Amino acid sequence: MTEAMFRGALTALITPMNRDGSLDLASFDRFAEWQIAEGIAGLVPVGTTGESPTLSHEEHHTIVERTVRIAAGRVPVIAGAGSNSTSEAIDLAKHAEAAGASAVLIVTPYYNKPSQEGLYRHFSAISDAIKIPIILYNIPGRSVVDISVETMARLARHANIIGVKDATANLLRPLQVRHAIRDRHFNQLSGEDGTAVAFLAAGGDGVISVTSNIAPSLCAQVQTAWQEGHATTAIALQDKLLPLHDALFCESNPAPAKYAASLLGLAGETCRLPLAPLTTASRETVKAALTETGLLD
Repeated sequence: MTEAMFRGALTALITPMNRDGSLDLASFDRFAEWQIAEGIAGLVPVGTTGESPTLSHEEHHTIVERTVRIAAGRVPVIAGAGSNSTSEAIDLAKHAEAAGASAVLIVTPYYNKPSQEGLYRHFSAISDAIKIPIILYNIPGRSVVDISVETMARLARHANIIGVKDATANLLRPLQVRHAIRDRHFNQLSGEDGTAVAFLAAGGDGVISVTSNIAPSLCAQVQTAWQEGHATTAIALQDKLLPLHDALFCESNPAPAKYAASLLGLAGETCRLPLAPLTTASRETVKAALTETGLLD
C-alpha cells in the first residue's frame, strides 16, 4: 500500500473578481501566493468555490495556467475539470494536463442524473483520455447523484483514478471505501470543513477546504497536528474554527467566503450571478465568526 499522494489542507480557491464581474487576476496571483506562504498543502482552482459554472472556457484555462505558474512545483495543483458533459470534461482535463496540473478534480455530472453505470462510463472515459491522476468529486447535495461505494471500487481499478473528495458528510464513507478498495491506497479527502478531523479519524488523508481561503494557517495546523499524533491539539484547533466553518455556509458558497476575504483585504466580494451579495444578517454572521476566530478585530 502506497502513501497518499495528497495530504493535509488543500484550498478550494475562490476566483477574485472586479466589481464589473471580470477576473481580478492581480488579486488572484497575490491570493494564491499568500496561500502557499501560509502553509497550505495544495491549491484547487476552478471548482465550485472558484465559480467554475460561470467562467468561460478561456477564463477557466487562464486560472488553471496561472495557478500552476504560481505554485511552481512548491505545492500540487488539483485543477477542477468537471462538467455534466463528458466531452467537455475531457477537454478541460486535457487542458489541465497540458498546463502542468498535478491532478484533476472531476465532479459527478449534475442535472443529468446518470445511473451508476453512466457515472462509471463518464469517469472511465476521462481516465482514458489523460495520464495525470483523477480525484473523483462526490457531492450529492449539489449534483443530486451519489457515487456508490461499489462504483467507486470499480473506478479505482483505473490506475489514474486515485482518490475522492467526499462531500457527503457521511463519516461511514471513508471506512466503507477503504474496506471496498483494499489492494491499493485510495486517496480520501474530506469536502466538508466541519468533518475535517472526524474524517481523518475515519482513515482520511486530508481536506479540500473552503475555510482555508480565509484561515489557511489554522486549517493547515489542524492537519499537521493530526499527522504528528497530536489529536487533542487538532480537535482544539477545529473547535476554534467551527464558527467560521458554519458562517462560510450561511449562504451558498462562495459568497460568504468572498465577503470574508473582502473584510480581511484579500480580495473583493463580487460573485457572478446567480449568486447574490450577502444579506445584512449573513454579513453580520460572517463578521462575528471572523472576530470569534481571532481573524478580525
